[in-house]
Amino acid sequence: MSTLDGKVAIVTGGARGIGRATALELAKRGARVAVIDRDSAGAEETARAAGRGAFALEGDVADPASVAALVAAVLERAGRIDVLVNNAGITRDATLAKTSDEAWDAVVGVNLSGTFYMTRAVAPHLTARGGGVILNAASIVGLYGNFGQSNYVATKAGVIGLTRVWARELGRKGVRVNCVAPGFIATEMTAGMPAEVLSSMQARTPLGRLGRPEDVASAYAFLASDEASFINGQVLGVDGGLVLGT
Repeated sequence: MSTLDGKVAIVTGGARGIGRATALELAKRGARVAVIDRDSAGAEETARAAGRGAFALEGDVADPASVAALVAAVLERAGRIDVLVNNAGITRDATLAKTSDEAWDAVVGVNLSGTFYMTRAVAPHLTARGGGVILNAASIVGLYGNFGQSNYVATKAGVIGLTRVWARELGRKGVRVNCVAPGFIATEMTAGMPAEVLSSMQARTPLGRLGRPEDVASAYAFLASDEASFINGQVLGVDGGLVLGT
């Protein structure tokens, strides 16, 4: 198992789902994790479960002032930052004609702008130390689109683009930037979908099941480790082969 001993990692959206699983996995591999979420109680519970000095911070990645305060708090508590996992994300699904301005702005604010604000705030600390890792949450729909998700798809395609830009800009300063593109993962976000939709997702996945949050967390942990030291600017699909089944 790849080790993250002595590293300090930030995981946004860490109260539940993939974010929670990622925080737990990074901690299991030796990292001290700062769990960030708007749900303070959920973030605290994740931090308690993670152990190893993990701590929770309440904040909103879509608010630049909140982001600045969060990063300052992590540095005050932990003294350094080595890994940033931009996991926070929301959906507000609707077809094009029914997508409101509010739904568009909310999803773009968290998924895309939030990733930008967090990275902009953390990157100087990584480059000043001569290295670090930034990992972004993309999605398979950012590569291939999905019916009724104009806002979500736009953000995930944007995250892929930002990942490639930052890999070029920050790689020369020792910072690796990659993203993970999950397929259909069994989380609280998908639990609210109709049963027939979930069955269709599973049927379209060649491995014959939905992914688990732990599947994605393991990918993040690998990319955060020194075992991935020559991987930069990549999109790692964790989708059970879904592309083959579409």
